[in-house]
Amino acid sequence: MAAPAQRLDTQFAFLLPQPERPVLLPDLPPVEPLAPDGIRDDVRRLRESLEVAVRSKVMSAKELLRALDRRRRDDFLSTTLEPLDALLGGGLPRGRMVELAGRRSAGRFSIVMATLAAATSAGEAAVLVDLGDNLDPQIAAANGVDLRRLLWIRPKTLKDAVHAVEMIAATGFQLVVLDTGLPPIRGKRVPEAAWVRLGRTAEAQSSAMLISTPYPMTGTASEIVLNAQRLRAKWSGRGKSPRVLAGLTIDVAVTKHRHQKEGCSARLEFLTLEYSNS
Repeated sequence: MAAPAQRLDTQFAFLLPQPERPVLLPDLPPVEPLAPDGIRDDVRRLRESLEVAVRSKVMSAKELLRALDRRRRDDFLSTTLEPLDALLGGGLPRGRMVELAGRRSAGRFSIVMATLAAATSAGEAAVLVDLGDNLDPQIAAANGVDLRRLLWIRPKTLKDAVHAVEMIAATGFQLVVLDTGLPPIRGKRVPEAAWVRLGRTAEAQSSAMLISTPYPMTGTASEIVLNAQRLRAKWSGRGKSPRVLAGLTIDVAVTKHRHQKEGCSARLEFLTLEYSNS
């Protein structure tokens, strides 16, 4: 099937020599073969010509990327709770999973809120998988949580919560928090292999992962296990004046740590908004 053109010149225009198209990019230079140690000859000669003190600081692009990746994985995410950061060795370790266990009214969710506020106010993207449905967005915003940087997930069962953590952590969020709420926890207990997968996902994405539970669940998968042991109320006012809740005091102890001595503890103090603004 043919479609003849209306004009004669258009029928033979394709037979005319076409102008050369401009070359936007020059040809790439040949790639120099690398030595068995992966270092180019010119980089090796440059290092040999430098002093010993300067030689160790000269890195290729590949070595620089590896150093930055190691530094990023070894960093800590601060909770802004200085006693807790000191107890953890600098904060929540990136690429590791930390479990915070504590009974009812032990102050676990206060620690979760402080961690979310610290991460989002510093520009990090955070996720809260809220199985216990404890988050109040207005109270969270009043306590410093940037809701624009927080993804709030409300699963129905523990199994769904663990799956949500595994999927969302693989997208690169810097802080992933799972709060299982209070007992009885909805849904059956998940196998230990599920917690191991969460730990590996956190390591692969270099994200800090915090699991808040009423009793230990993660087993050997967690890098650190904390126990919120005691909560005390702090009151303001004496005599006949009405007493006002001024804050809370929480004792947290390390029950498991792969790189530090266990049994260390810290005392955290939380002030109410009314008392802190007065």
